[in-house]
Amino acid sequence: MTLAAAALEKTAQESYVELAKPSLIGLSRAELMQRLEGIGVPASQRKMRAQQLWHWIYVRGVTQFADMTSISKELRGQLAEHFTVDRPEVVAEQISADGTRKWLLRLPSGLAGERAHEVECVYIPETDRGTLCLSSQVGCTLNCAFCHTGTQKLVRNLTAGEIVGQVMVAKDRLGDWPLALDAEKKDGSNRLVTNIVMMGMGEPLYNFDAVRDALLVVSDNEGIGLSRRRITLSTSGVVPNIVRAGEEIGVMLAISLHAVRDELRDVLVPLNRKYPLKQVLQACRDYPGASNARRITFEYVMLKGVNDSLDDAKLLVKLLKGIPAKINLIPFNPWPGSAYQCSDWDQIERFSEYIFNAGYSSPVRTPRGRDILAACGQLKSETEKLSAREREALRAMALTD
Repeated sequence: MTLAAAALEKTAQESYVELAKPSLIGLSRAELMQRLEGIGVPASQRKMRAQQLWHWIYVRGVTQFADMTSISKELRGQLAEHFTVDRPEVVAEQISADGTRKWLLRLPSGLAGERAHEVECVYIPETDRGTLCLSSQVGCTLNCAFCHTGTQKLVRNLTAGEIVGQVMVAKDRLGDWPLALDAEKKDGSNRLVTNIVMMGMGEPLYNFDAVRDALLVVSDNEGIGLSRRRITLSTSGVVPNIVRAGEEIGVMLAISLHAVRDELRDVLVPLNRKYPLKQVLQACRDYPGASNARRITFEYVMLKGVNDSLDDAKLLVKLLKGIPAKINLIPFNPWPGSAYQCSDWDQIERFSEYIFNAGYSSPVRTPRGRDILAACGQLKSETEKLSAREREALRAMALTD
């Protein structure tokens, strides 16, 4: 391994330290049973009690044990003494002119006297779906040249509970629990959060275990119950964990491609120095379950004069031969200090038309939430620069909305 490639193996500066009263959100049923054992629940009751907790947390969305009326008052008291069902704290909520919502969420640090870390997640409403974009790390390891989020240092990985907690916050804020929705619609057609994409802050496959455990909770049919075909994990190309993701999680795969030549991708996506295009594309060919019905998405940000020529389009088609694929073309979202510009619209259309005529779906992603820096590649909290008083004012506004 070269020194440049070795430098990509960044380690989070901090680790999560469990709180004295940890939240039960994000735990598997087996882990819930272990927690129940720890507070003295008899072995004969643990499976039933764990299932009751699962229902109240993930079907009803309750925020306190007192509301879990099918559980004895005594056990509810024990649970409240040792645990919570807390979500990440909403520090600020921004709503775009197009309906996109961005939440700044404060995570429990678990360290006395330490300022808690924050991440952002985004909800994108559309006519036929509601997509929630989740973060997997505080900061990011990858330093992709066009990505605002990548300018932040990596601080720590999120836990499974903190990833699932983002879903819980979104459903809380949107009123997306069954009791808040039209009770007559039993088929889930009134659900607001219908899709999840792991495309927020961080590289999901560098936090594999927590991302896997969180997505298995979210896709469990007896809880939140999102189909794995409605969950997409996006990676910049952590090759060893791509096939593993298909085997252990089974969700849809997206690759942040952005270039068709190694020399350019080395600049735009520095991880390419360690896992070049040939290796990434072979991992896609080997991805379990990939088919025309379960195509791999290749994300391609359109950068003017950089990667948007028809020669690039032709090489892209050649590289993807034999992979069940669709290509999402993403107009670049400018951010302060960026060295790039968005491709001209006429050029984006020519690029898309060539790919389409070669037999690939090539939708141009409509930029959403640009006015609140919630669009693709823009998740980097502007609240970092705010004073304590300004931050508290934002938090108070979020809590009173």
